Amino acid sequence: MAQEQEGQDGEEQVQRTRRGLLQGAGLGAALAMFGGALTPAQAAEGTPFPPHKRWKIVFVNHVTTNPFFVPTQYGIQDSTALLGMDYQWTGSANADIAEMVNAVNAAIAGKADAIAVPIVDPKAFDKPIQAALDAGIPVFAYNADAPQGTSNPRLAYIGQDLYLSGYQMGERIVGLIDSGLVAIFIATPGQLNIQPRLDGAVAAIKKSGKKIDVQTIATGATVNEELSKIKSFYLGHQDVKGMFAVDAGSTQGVAEVMKASNLPSKGVHGGGFDLLPRTVQLIHEGFLDFTIDQQPYVQGFYTVVQAFVFLSSGGLVGPANVNTGLKFVTKDTVEPYLNTSTRYEGKSTKPQIVPHSGAIKG
Repeated sequence: MAQEQEGQDGEEQVQRTRRGLLQGAGLGAALAMFGGALTPAQAAEGTPFPPHKRWKIVFVNHVTTNPFFVPTQYGIQDSTALLGMDYQWTGSANADIAEMVNAVNAAIAGKADAIAVPIVDPKAFDKPIQAALDAGIPVFAYNADAPQGTSNPRLAYIGQDLYLSGYQMGERIVGLIDSGLVAIFIATPGQLNIQPRLDGAVAAIKKSGKKIDVQTIATGATVNEELSKIKSFYLGHQDVKGMFAVDAGSTQGVAEVMKASNLPSKGVHGGGFDLLPRTVQLIHEGFLDFTIDQQPYVQGFYTVVQAFVFLSSGGLVGPANVNTGLKFVTKDTVEPYLNTSTRYEGKSTKPQIVPHSGAIKG
């Protein structure tokens, strides 16, 4: 009976979402294109797609100025240019959930055609996302998703399998270290873009049965904060056997401390996530064992594609979850990352995007 009721509740949620989208302005505009109501000036130029208005997708972010999201913004920029769309980058610079929720609500009030948001809190985004869907605005999660089994109504998730990536990092840790103190640094504990990684890593270490003492340390939302906390930890725990991180800024901080104190020569191992240029360089120099690539460029690019296809098909095509993958980058495999300067890893020779926020403009 419980399963039957769950199925009924799920179907009611689907129908509610469909009604909202069918009644809303976003999908109405999409359907109107099939009747030729849009003028050529509103159509995307140089594409094989039917004429359509320049839909605007609003990307709400939790750390708008974090360098991790530079390639994500390049992906958004490239995809919207390709598909004849506009975008806005907004949210919070320091992982303030209230600011993010306000940005989602502002996008709804500003009649955005689509919204993308990392669901970094298990409950805070449920009502705003449902309000957007009821207004006919499709919403996609990127980089962080609601926990499985929750009621968040987002249409699709584009990003890494976060728990699995952390679990595989934990397996790599137990392959490097037999016993002793291991520190795992996390920028903002509890946030759903990184907490599942920490949970996965701890689970893998525990399952190994090795006598590893895991200590988790919160570092903060900015790169400077993270480096300071990691330095302080090492000064107080010089018996540490490994230092690892589950976010980009903390990983770079680990690498910096590993180099400053030449910890590999003392048998200390380190690793983490993402491809900040300094992290990549210090892997090459041998101060970090690995980092994990989750492909931030495609987290932006594919999210725009999902929104475009959904809008242009009148909601008939998609949406679908996209796993952006997991790849360990080590000293043996880091060379290609050093010899490229492209938008895909955020090292384009063109001026980098300046993250910004602001009110929605019509």
